[in-house]
Amino acid sequence: MTKTTATIAAIAAALSAATSPNAADTIAADQSVKNVVLVHGAFADGSGWKGVYDNLTQRGYRVTIVQNPLTSLEDDVAATKRALERQDGPAILVGHSWGGTVITEAGIDAKVAGLVYVSALSPDAGETTAQQYEGFAPAAEFVIETTKDGFGYVSPQKFKAGFAHDVSDADAAFMRDAQVPINMSAFGTKLEHAAWRTKPSFAVIATEDKAFDQAMLIHMAERIKAKITKVSASHALFMTQPNVIADTIDQAAKAVSADKQ
Repeated sequence: MTKTTATIAAIAAALSAATSPNAADTIAADQSVKNVVLVHGAFADGSGWKGVYDNLTQRGYRVTIVQNPLTSLEDDVAATKRALERQDGPAILVGHSWGGTVITEAGIDAKVAGLVYVSALSPDAGETTAQQYEGFAPAAEFVIETTKDGFGYVSPQKFKAGFAHDVSDADAAFMRDAQVPINMSAFGTKLEHAAWRTKPSFAVIATEDKAFDQAMLIHMAERIKAKITKVSASHALFMTQPNVIADTIDQAAKAVSADKQ
């Protein structure tokens, strides 16, 4: 693990402010879905899931974190499929933000039992990610700057306000300077599949998310018929609200396990 990744993980763990799950939260031995695969979004890496990882592994889940290259939708889907191939049974596939597009495409994999969207995008087959923004208010505080070779970063001046206003200035500064850029052409790639059409879906929506219009987040979650949980948080809820997200993943795993019986 690089120093940068280790430090991001340390921030995620510190931000969790979480108590460990108690014995009653431990998953039953006969629960069929015990695997979880977490997919990060743009401008971040997988270490931001540290708080969610800790919570779920303490309950008895086997958790795998995908490190998306963010170079194309195809590349990110391939990375997710490699993680799914390593699962020893059915899994809940979780995506944050851009990661929602990734799990929508990759989630048709036979090992995926259910989907969890964390303030995440959810295009339909034949749609692009960019199309999801049409008809909704622009995110004035979430400003993306594009490099000459077509990769996007969140504007340094707008990073805390747009991405993580509920963390300390020091932590927001580190997250800002440790950004992983995304190839902006990925937003124009049409999806071939929409896993939410055949897999049960759940959604966690950050009510203070400045990366998306709230109406857009709700529209997407309702369109995929997801069971919706709302939490007061910024776009960085995958780091700042690990308990809420872990609880939702646990609920999804239990629900799909019950359906399999």
